[in-house]
Amino acid sequence: MVTEKNGGHSALLENYQALVGNVDSLCREIILASGDAIACRKGCDGCCRHFSVFLVEAYAIADAVANLEPERSALVHDRARKALGGETCPLLEEKGCLLYNQRPIICRTHGLPILIRNGGATTIDFCPMNYRNVDSIEGRHIIDLDRLNDTLAAINSLFMKYFLCGTLPSAQRLTIAEAVLLQI
Repeated sequence: MVTEKNGGHSALLENYQALVGNVDSLCREIILASGDAIACRKGCDGCCRHFSVFLVEAYAIADAVANLEPERSALVHDRARKALGGETCPLLEEKGCLLYNQRPIICRTHGLPILIRNGGATTIDFCPMNYRNVDSIEGRHIIDLDRLNDTLAAINSLFMKYFLCGTLPSAQRLTIAEAVLLQI
């Protein structure tokens, strides 16, 4: 959460934090119900790429980095500077995430079954390491990507409407490296 040190704008992240809590609950439920069908574990970093995130997520990441111990913060900033324009996530170190508890929503859901709508077709996608010997997945254990993205976009829009006052970039999305380097 944003601290007074960073301007006391914690209320602006409340909607995002609530969504993160809901996503984490759903992901925990999916993982528990799936048991051994989920191969994702610490050390499995095949999905860890240098994604872009909405500004509200970038702000949450920048806030998390600002609240790290100085040495750890310096390490994360250094990795972000080196990763600008690269494909590897700057938060990935020794097959683990440097900001695991503050990682973006895309990282929280990666590898789990997601429902994708494209035109009139719908597909369910997940990490090829997961669900290898499973014939079906219960509907309540599939993440509706459109619904999740629509909710996140609405939260971002509200965040930008009430927060942007020339202090943050006007871009809708930033890379994770740009988020880490964001001055809040």
